Amino acid sequence: MKKPLIVIGVGLFFIVLTIKKFIFILPEGRQAIVTEFGKPIDDPKTEAGLHFFSKPFIQDVRYVDKRILNWDGDPNQIPTKDKKFIKVDTTARFRIVNALTFIETVRDKRGAKARLDTILDSATRNVISGHNLVEAVRDSNRIIDINKEKEEAAKNNTEEVIEEEITGEIEEIFVGREKLSQLIVEKADKELGELGIKLIDVQLKRISYEKSVETKVYERMISERQRIASKIRSIGSGERAKIEGRLEKDLRRIKSEGYRRAQEIKGKAEAKAAKIYANTYNKDPKFYEFMKSMDVYKKVIKNGDSKVITTTDSEFFKFLK
Repeated sequence: MKKPLIVIGVGLFFIVLTIKKFIFILPEGRQAIVTEFGKPIDDPKTEAGLHFFSKPFIQDVRYVDKRILNWDGDPNQIPTKDKKFIKVDTTARFRIVNALTFIETVRDKRGAKARLDTILDSATRNVISGHNLVEAVRDSNRIIDINKEKEEAAKNNTEEVIEEEITGEIEEIFVGREKLSQLIVEKADKELGELGIKLIDVQLKRISYEKSVETKVYERMISERQRIASKIRSIGSGERAKIEGRLEKDLRRIKSEGYRRAQEIKGKAEAKAAKIYANTYNKDPKFYEFMKSMDVYKKVIKNGDSKVITTTDSEFFKFLK
């Protein structure tokens, strides 16, 4: 009973092995190159599904990706045009567009990785070293343009003056970060095309300073920020002096205006009082004289201890006799 099962199993094994020599299955996202004694003999197969060997037993198949693939480079130290040493970490996306050329030149992904390292690192170094650091960091002059618009809109505004001072410290760029990436693609694409590879894009993933210069750079940045802060404080002090001067001027004007109005009111009141006194005097001169004398007595004789020396016939105290 066991012997027939063994025979059947061995038979099935040889049948499967034989079928594999006649057909191969191409999965989605891959392309296949049929080789004969290790040498490619036909155009790549790109349609997923079942395919047949034209010469079984002497032909084989090699699979190559046709999806978008990623490449990550190692951070390299590169000097910029303005003599600043930085570490640049790049990443790229590519596609194998000619599987036959790819196999003939780099053979597999490991070989492709080695060639990509060499070509992309060289292109990145050439592009970065030909431009200033700020062009690898920023992509546009938008912050400068915005501040210029604000400056034109309100030239006399303190806030705009402060922003102008800060903008003056921002270096203008002519080639942005995105353009540098395009230049790297243009430099590397021709060489990679000879390997059957089409470069889609390259991105500057990270830019950093070397440890040896990082501290000095931070110190310079702190110094620049402190200088800008000092400018802002100076502008603020000037504006405070202007505001205080305006307040002082307004205060003097208000006091002067108040004093003038008070004097006008006082003058009108005194004139009115004088008119009332005059009318009263005309109506009863003796009573007016009596009342005025009483007012004078109140001012002269303030309390019981007051002493007044005068003659007995003085007109001043005639109402006290």
